[in-house]
Amino acid sequence: MKKILNDPYAYVAEMLEGLVLAHPDHYQRAGTDGRVIKRPGTPIAGKVGIVSGGGSGHLPIFTGYVGKGLLDACAIGEVFASPSVDQMADAMRAANGGAGVLRLYGNYGGDCMNFDMAGDMLDMEDVPSTTVLLADDVASAPKTEANKRRGVAGMVYAFKIAGAAAETRADLATVTSIAQKASDACRSIGAALTSCTVPQAGKPTFSIAEDEMEMGMGIHGEPGVWRGKLRTADAIAAEMLDLLLADLLVARGDRVSVLVNSLGATPPEELYILYRQVAARFHDLGATIVMPLVGRYATSMEMTGVSFTLCKLDDELERLLKAPAECAFWKV
Repeated sequence: MKKILNDPYAYVAEMLEGLVLAHPDHYQRAGTDGRVIKRPGTPIAGKVGIVSGGGSGHLPIFTGYVGKGLLDACAIGEVFASPSVDQMADAMRAANGGAGVLRLYGNYGGDCMNFDMAGDMLDMEDVPSTTVLLADDVASAPKTEANKRRGVAGMVYAFKIAGAAAETRADLATVTSIAQKASDACRSIGAALTSCTVPQAGKPTFSIAEDEMEMGMGIHGEPGVWRGKLRTADAIAAEMLDLLLADLLVARGDRVSVLVNSLGATPPEELYILYRQVAARFHDLGATIVMPLVGRYATSMEMTGVSFTLCKLDDELERLLKAPAECAFWKV
């Protein structure tokens, strides 16, 4: 294992310390053990609070998207591990401005269980809350079992759109409905070329040959749909788009935002090589790409690979996507 660290067991705590020191205008630590990041000035009276939570190792998701027009607070677990019930409850308390709290996070067993229990705790404190789960990874379950899909980079769109709705002082039911619509509009798929290493494990999460890739792999190394010889950028992009468009109907005249995302180590140059094919495909379909995102938005430590996310827009979703927002990693 080659990583720049001190103690693997202090990895997350030291990362959070540095994050807050580097970006004090964007992030503050909160919670009884400092495992919550919140917006300075949060909670905001009369505003629906939006919280997320998940394991470390995915920056900017989850923690990085705390900010104006985005999340109000986020609970952070160890690398690839769910935050605790108490940490999630602390995040909800930090975000509660009296208008209720939306829990907006990925469809993973530990996160669901702990956030459900945290919601029960806050119910006893008379803090109303709702849940929207992101389940956008088309490789993780068939369309007939979409409720079993993992939540991946579609969270970027859900955080942005729900956060913009909350900034208008919409009520909890409205913000929840918009967040659900954004979640339903997203589809994602990833492809990995290398593994990553969890610091506490000290060895790669999985092994893959130098000349191989895996299509559909999850952001924690979950199995994909096939493993085989590394293909060209154009072939990879074409297959990823085929899988997404088989699941999400995009027709002439539709408007879609597209995220071409590095899973950690893939450089921007290679993302733009892939984006050429994305742009050409939507041109041929007669659909318009709105506010494309190309870069590092949702990672898996130092994994080499890419994910594509499509977010099909209507007028409301497009307006909220384009609304102002700011965190240390993204400004709209």
